[in-house]
Amino acid sequence: MPEYIRARKGMATQKERHYTSRIGWLRAAVLGANDGIVSTASLIVGVAASSATHGSIVLTGLAGCVAGAMSMAAGEYVSVSSQADTERADLVREQGELDRDYDDERRELAEIYRQRGLEPDLALTVADQLMAHDALAAHARDELGLSTVHRARPIQAALASALTFLAGALLPVLLTVFSPWEWVIPVVGSGALLALALLGGVSARVGGASMLMGAARVVFWGVLAMLFTAAVGKLFGGGG
Repeated sequence: MPEYIRARKGMATQKERHYTSRIGWLRAAVLGANDGIVSTASLIVGVAASSATHGSIVLTGLAGCVAGAMSMAAGEYVSVSSQADTERADLVREQGELDRDYDDERRELAEIYRQRGLEPDLALTVADQLMAHDALAAHARDELGLSTVHRARPIQAALASALTFLAGALLPVLLTVFSPWEWVIPVVGSGALLALALLGGVSARVGGASMLMGAARVVFWGVLAMLFTAAVGKLFGGGG
């Protein structure tokens, strides 16, 4: 068999991987871990700046872990559930339109393909074939812009957010536990910023973006968060 034929056969059977297929879980995972590190480290730094005892600082960090994880899970679940409700409502409406006037929906789909560059006859043929296979799926994808890649998954998003938040939040807590009281702020601060830089760079790489830009973004906001909370602790704490 000629080489170019084998190559074409390999291309036909190979499943391509695109960065968009990672959007759902990547967004939830990065958001959770980033929030876990930033919020918990900032909380610890703020309480430590108030001259609280080492035990109080550790307890504050642990409480922040639990509260933050539950908040992330609840917020993500509610948000993505609302998106899923909207998608279901659109699909129900579209199915009703297909039931009432199939021919009009057929012409509407053909017009979408015509506007994308197909000849009118070919656009109508494509619409006929796709609707014969699965009319609702064809309209969901090409009219509504819904697909399995971007489908809302509330439970998956909630669990991912909560678990990744905990994974990120445990780092500053552990650094606090194993640091002497007088070293809590520099150790937690530097450890959190290093972790944020690593997280931002890796997530940017997985998403196909610049690692340097991804790291710089999260480090910048991490520094601001810890500076502001440290200032609050210093001004209003017992040592202010």
